[in-house]
Amino acid sequence: MSTTSWIKPSAILTLIVSCLSLNTQAQNLKAATVENTDNSLTNSYYISNKAPLLKNHFIKLPIGSIKPAGWLRNVLLLQKDGLTGNLGEISIWLSKEDNAWLHKDGKGKNGWEELPYWLKGYANIGYMLNDSKMITEAKFWLEAVLKNQRENGDFGPLVEKGAGKRDLWTNMPMLWCLQSYYEYSKDKRVIDLMTKYFKWQLSIPDDKLLEDYWEKSRGGDNIVSIYWLYNRTGDKFLLDLATKIDKNTANWRQQDNLPNWHNVNIAQCFREPATYYLQSHDKADLAASYNNQQLIRNIYGQVPGGMFGGDENSRKGYDDPRQAVETCGLVEQMTSDQMMLGITGDTYWAENCEDVAFNTFSAAFTPDYKALRYLTAPNMVISDSKNHHPGIDNSGPFLMMNPFSSRCCQHNHSAGWVYYAENTWMATPDNGIAAQLYAEGSVKVKVGNGTEVTLNQTTKYPFEDQVNITLTTPKSVNFPLYLRIPAWCKGAVVKVNGKAITVDTKAGSYVKLSNTWKNGDQISLQLPMDLKLREWEKNKNSVSLNYGPLTYSLKIDEDYILKDSKETAIGDSKWQKGADPKKWPSFEIHPKSAWNYGLILNKADLKNSFTIVKKEWPKNNNPFTNGTSPIEIKAKGKIIPEWKIDQYGLVDILPKSPLTNNEAETSLTLVPMGGARLRISAFPVVN
Repeated sequence: MSTTSWIKPSAILTLIVSCLSLNTQAQNLKAATVENTDNSLTNSYYISNKAPLLKNHFIKLPIGSIKPAGWLRNVLLLQKDGLTGNLGEISIWLSKEDNAWLHKDGKGKNGWEELPYWLKGYANIGYMLNDSKMITEAKFWLEAVLKNQRENGDFGPLVEKGAGKRDLWTNMPMLWCLQSYYEYSKDKRVIDLMTKYFKWQLSIPDDKLLEDYWEKSRGGDNIVSIYWLYNRTGDKFLLDLATKIDKNTANWRQQDNLPNWHNVNIAQCFREPATYYLQSHDKADLAASYNNQQLIRNIYGQVPGGMFGGDENSRKGYDDPRQAVETCGLVEQMTSDQMMLGITGDTYWAENCEDVAFNTFSAAFTPDYKALRYLTAPNMVISDSKNHHPGIDNSGPFLMMNPFSSRCCQHNHSAGWVYYAENTWMATPDNGIAAQLYAEGSVKVKVGNGTEVTLNQTTKYPFEDQVNITLTTPKSVNFPLYLRIPAWCKGAVVKVNGKAITVDTKAGSYVKLSNTWKNGDQISLQLPMDLKLREWEKNKNSVSLNYGPLTYSLKIDEDYILKDSKETAIGDSKWQKGADPKKWPSFEIHPKSAWNYGLILNKADLKNSFTIVKKEWPKNNNPFTNGTSPIEIKAKGKIIPEWKIDQYGLVDILPKSPLTNNEAETSLTLVPMGGARLRISAFPVVN
């Protein structure tokens, strides 16, 4: 008897069909390494830049297209149940009594940037989570804006900073709120309001336009909204307005200087020339934004964590890793990175966005997202309510974890993670889709011939190196799928339906998979993580340690000390009469273990200098704490007795490396920087 005679004919037929299917797919699948997308093409299904604007290399999908899962969804739920979701009942600036945003004349005791700062994150979290309560609350404010536009086209709080000099800054973030609402609802009133408003803006004389400090710095945000509307209406006057706004915005095109050194302005405004480059086509505009990014980092950013030491304003001589950045600055840098990624297609911007998000932004909050601090630094060994000026450029309790932190960060923090989630996937000009910021979740997107597909991503990235994507489609459809290969990754492996694909997975590029995809297809990407030492020669030869995209910090035992929120609040913080500060406590965080260590290491042999310890995934799905981190690194070091708390109550400036002392060698534990609320992330090196 033949060894195969017992097999049913139907089974043989199935086997043959399966093999033919695999062979057909292998013939259709084309894999290539590309530095960028071809932006001479136009996506057929998602709004792209209209001529004469240059087309983006990647296109942000409408709100609601992406549904996060895993730790990223958990963060949004923590925000919903925490400060973001409850600020409307706490913050005086969101009070519905005497609020300028609720009156057509724009008059009221409360109402400036705080409402739109909060709403741009709060509403989008509601849309993304499909939370009816949040959506209803957001619509209350949006309806007020839509109904209260004045006859001349102006809207919002009627604030003048000098005779006839209307302050336009506060309307800029509100325009972003309206844009998200339009993408969610398709409410035509948004288009009508913006058109009328921008016609009014065009009528403002140049000597009255963008004259106040904040609005003059931040004109780029206004241009983003102008282009958003132009791409939907094609009204030519909008291009004239964009030129007028660019002309009257602060000069972000200086070679060796910035118009001001305020950390939020820099993070938010450095991209203004690149935004206008879409219209000017002048590569010098694009280069100016890159120059701004590098200039601030060369002078004040010789530190890990993706940011730069500015406190509130960068000052000469204050460039140690103990100098901090505002939480607002973190949000704005991540947002700028996402925009620059779309404009340029340069993976650098995705790298920087991850660096800030994973290593700095998450540490600006208590783990439950019910309190935050104004300033967070790479080296920070106490987080308290004391005045640390002039060690930091702020006088007051600016290191305190307090729900009633400075009124800007208290509200603006809401957009950080939800904007991140919105940009995890981006459409491409060739009717494809790109995985940009790897995170668990799904995206529903039209691709190829217009077929709507769902790509479901499962991953524990950035704590694990495996990314798995499953395709759901009603029929076979041909489209390109782009996978970003991080700059830190060597030897990435791409598989389709379990078969390794032969392609150069060059770090800092994209793998483009063009294929006729079918329902159930599976794509996997392994991003092997290695130890990497970053040396900061300009900052006393200090070092920081990375494993994949995560920077590691000394594990310091953190002692949370409960404080009265009113007593420890920053001076301009206010809350509603009915708000109970006892329900929203503040905390000082003090170290319960030594922090003044230098690392002992062999730069040529990192694997023998450090030991990677992998642990179970946290049951609460919150990996950004010292106690729940699924990965730690064991290291060796020595205490440095002369490195102490200085006269300002801050960690003293770094001693210069390498050091030699006779202290005993000590075992150290390093944890992800983003989970360490107290941290030493830039280390001295000890022989």
